Amino acid sequence: MKESLIQFWQNHSETIVALGYNLILAIVIFVASSLIARAVRKAIRNTNSKLKKLDATLIPIFSTVASYVVYIIGSVFILDIFGVNTASLIALVGAAGLAVGLALKDTLSNIAAGMMLLILRPFKAGDFIEFGATQGTVKEINLFTTILETIEGLYIASPNSVLWSNNIKNFTRNGKRRMDIVVGISYSDSIDEGFAVLKKIADVESRLLVDPAPQVMVASMMDSAVNIQLRAWAKNEDYWAAYWDLNKRVKESIEEAGLTIPFPQRTLHVVAEQKLPVLKEKQCSN
Repeated sequence: MKESLIQFWQNHSETIVALGYNLILAIVIFVASSLIARAVRKAIRNTNSKLKKLDATLIPIFSTVASYVVYIIGSVFILDIFGVNTASLIALVGAAGLAVGLALKDTLSNIAAGMMLLILRPFKAGDFIEFGATQGTVKEINLFTTILETIEGLYIASPNSVLWSNNIKNFTRNGKRRMDIVVGISYSDSIDEGFAVLKKIADVESRLLVDPAPQVMVASMMDSAVNIQLRAWAKNEDYWAAYWDLNKRVKESIEEAGLTIPFPQRTLHVVAEQKLPVLKEKQCSN
């Protein structure tokens, strides 16, 4: 056995040494590619955090693509070391890529949708959006999915194609939102007095925007109440706090002004049953 191994080494020593050298060199290139890809991702994140030239939604996809490019270049070097004809391989990979693309059309559609979302930018990281029945704050857009966090703190990873195929409602984009506060008063109350209460509340609330100016109006006339409405605008960061405070203040101010906030009620009219006289039949004698 020992003599066979010695004979094998003598016959193939040059090939084994060359193969080992190439294998070690391939491992070094792979490790170097991994380190370079990690460094590139970190550099992109750190550079943008300092310069703030790119949208935060673009950073994950740029860093991912850059790392893939580094790995591809490293793979080409490794194949070249082992004497693989990279030109023929590229043609083969192209044909295989077509077949894989047809098989993974749904996955590729997510990539295409992600690119469209990044180009058209209907939202960015930090925006609160709604699509379909889903609402949440955008945390990240990557090649395949968009990551959101709901109001309840839940993690949602939605395929990019789902967002692209739905209407996207962006609550943050315009920087302001309108609030509609509706309160019902009795039909016997004065609508002008109700308007005065709402206008006074709007005038003293500093979180409401002056332009567009707050409005008061009759929203609707229901079965048991006349609904009057305060329509006002606030900045996104002030919206919910102002909305909750104004609802409380409107209810208290309406009652302090002597106006009635009615509740749904129904009036029943009871009609007494009238007894009809009983007609007696007369017997006819023959």
